[in-house]
Amino acid sequence: MQPIKDVQPIKTVGVVGAGVMGSGIAAHMANAGIRVTLLDIVPPDLPNPESAPHAQRSRFAGDAIKKTLKSKPAAFFHPDMAKLVATGNLEDDLDSLKNADLIIEAIIERIDIKKKLFARLEDTISSDTIVASNTSGLRIADMLEGRNDSFRERFLVMHFFNPVRYMKLLELVAGPDTSDQVRERVETFGRELLGKGIVWGKDTPNFIGNRIGCHSMMLTLKEMQPAGLSIEDVDAITGVPMGHPKSASFRTADMVGLDTFAHVASNCHAALVDDEERDVFLAPEFLTNMVDKKILGDKTRGGFYKKTKDGILTIDPSSLEYRPKGGDPELKKAMKDIAKKEDPAERVRALVADSGKAGAFAWKLLSRSLLYSARRVGEIADDVVACDDAMKWGYNWELGPFEIWDALGFSETLTRMRQDGLDIPSSIERMENAGATSFYRPGEVFDLARGAYVEKHEDPRTAPLVLVRQRTAPVVENAGASAWDLGEGVLGVTFKTKANSIDADVIGAIHQSVDRAERDFSAVLLYNEGDHFCVGANLFAIVMAANQKQWDQLRNTVQGFQGAVQRMKYATVPVVAAPYGMTLGGGLELCLASDAVQASAETYAGLVEAGVGVIPGGAGNLNMLWRALEGIPDGVEFDVQAVVGRVFQNIATARVATSAHEAIRFGYVPTRASVSFDRARHLSEAKALAASLGRTGYHPPAPRSYRLPGESGIATLGMMVDTMVAGSYATEHDALIARKLATVLCGGPGGATKLVTEEHMLELEAEAFVSLCGEPKSLERMQHMLMHNKPLRN
Repeated sequence: MQPIKDVQPIKTVGVVGAGVMGSGIAAHMANAGIRVTLLDIVPPDLPNPESAPHAQRSRFAGDAIKKTLKSKPAAFFHPDMAKLVATGNLEDDLDSLKNADLIIEAIIERIDIKKKLFARLEDTISSDTIVASNTSGLRIADMLEGRNDSFRERFLVMHFFNPVRYMKLLELVAGPDTSDQVRERVETFGRELLGKGIVWGKDTPNFIGNRIGCHSMMLTLKEMQPAGLSIEDVDAITGVPMGHPKSASFRTADMVGLDTFAHVASNCHAALVDDEERDVFLAPEFLTNMVDKKILGDKTRGGFYKKTKDGILTIDPSSLEYRPKGGDPELKKAMKDIAKKEDPAERVRALVADSGKAGAFAWKLLSRSLLYSARRVGEIADDVVACDDAMKWGYNWELGPFEIWDALGFSETLTRMRQDGLDIPSSIERMENAGATSFYRPGEVFDLARGAYVEKHEDPRTAPLVLVRQRTAPVVENAGASAWDLGEGVLGVTFKTKANSIDADVIGAIHQSVDRAERDFSAVLLYNEGDHFCVGANLFAIVMAANQKQWDQLRNTVQGFQGAVQRMKYATVPVVAAPYGMTLGGGLELCLASDAVQASAETYAGLVEAGVGVIPGGAGNLNMLWRALEGIPDGVEFDVQAVVGRVFQNIATARVATSAHEAIRFGYVPTRASVSFDRARHLSEAKALAASLGRTGYHPPAPRSYRLPGESGIATLGMMVDTMVAGSYATEHDALIARKLATVLCGGPGGATKLVTEEHMLELEAEAFVSLCGEPKSLERMQHMLMHNKPLRN
């Protein structure tokens, strides 16, 4: 986190309301290291509420945290984060919020109940406490009726999106009396500590994200049947081809909950009496009937889609009966072809250019959505950037509405809209008359209110790697990877392979980059782009060699990867890894060999090779075990078998950490690893860490040797494996893999008789890996992975 001068930090938070949103907000505050107090009402069903123990009177809040700890996906980075959340009730514990820096209200969306709560808070809290509402659309003026000037100055809306941990958007809405200091303090807190993308909206129903998003979704529902499309057809169109998430329209609705979605739409229709497209927010009959019949999506195990033992079924909107999943096969194929394009702008252009009913449907949705968004600028947000960011961060669109318009061509789109007889907003006509050809151009954005381009304010810490690529040539480059001068003495190595998988070119580039860094730079940074840091080694070459029984070639491949990893580990300059997303197999092995790690909070790491029939082959066994042992001071007597056993279980069961903090607890990254909450700042923060290490007297570590359990340890782990097989928790082939892994981690049969060197560990690892490649069932697993286009996670 970067400190902001003269902005008082927020250190303690109270959350009132322990529902899904309130408990999610509390969990993410705890993820950020903030102490939180979560309060809710006293349960009305207590037989003797006055004499009931405090735990029973605080049951709603206490049970909410228990439920949150079990939620999938996980709300807490690690279960221990829940220890930062104290629970209580509004009758006994309201005074505990007296000196909180920030209180967030997340109770039921009823204005009368909110007003009563704010009245109580006004009489309780200190004059410095900020109060925020997580309302999704109630007006600030209505909520603050009767409150004093001081309370009004310290009040604003903080609208989080669910699930709070994973959704980047935080919409902030200030009231007419909210002080500048409060605005700055909350914005700084949300951006710097929580890692959120901040968008300032206006005090209008559903603010920015849900106003534009709900309009888009309701328009989709209304136009589906007139267009003669099925639910599957619409999802094929409105997902990846349109630059939206894979869940598209109807799968997203199932996840959100049809009742929740219908409620948001109903609120819009009721409140937006002057909206030119108000009728769009009226739910179609089939949606109303589904809600009435409690067909609500995932929460009722059936919505637009329903999972059964016979496969996925789709509801018929006319009859509300389920049928086998189908859709137009030709349309589906065309949309799959479009989805293969990496650039979302290319995808959207190809979609709209489609000459069939998919293209016509997409154009109808997009043209109206773009115009609707344009009319909202000035009403719900000050500029187009806020609208674009809200949709990207709150709805996971790859492009916001105005970025989509630019992708389709500003003038071309405008011409087609006019040909369709659509009403063009005066702000867009003024933009056209000003000679503008796009909403965005380098460093500037068109301000629809001013009718001119203005500077686009960017946080320099969010500058992407592409800016480096645009101004310089790579220092090292081959088909698999390239290395770039990032400045401040840091050489950045980035992969170019599919899913950032590791192949011979990547291995070669690592060697070359370290060599070059030792001559001309002070640090190396492993930083990748794309959805995932690295899913492991490319499987194709390994399967080919195994099929042809080219065992020497396989051994050379393994030793080549081991060599690259160890070259990093003992380089004379520090190596920093910046993992994020899936960091599996070889991706994690690179991190294990790095001197430091700047991990994205959402890093999912593990050595998962056992799942494809082998063991780690890039020094992962060595470096994971050595990392565990290095934390034990010299001279301390300890049970080495226990340490080996824990590492064995993590690798044999392909245990994956579901956050950077969990990866730290599992021993996958250093205990003091730095964690980036905002992925957009990941490169900047990782580079700063690498530059700092390079400037502060770095020297490479000396190789270490350990006495390992040896033959007795192999036998002990073998008995554990036998028990798993006997209980049908593992197959005989799983057992074979596990026994070979045990041999490696125990230092071979003679591991207890002498100090085991790194070289010996690497020899054992290579031997086990190659021998497993010769096992028919291992080869079968690898071929299965290849068929499904998944790189070997090594």
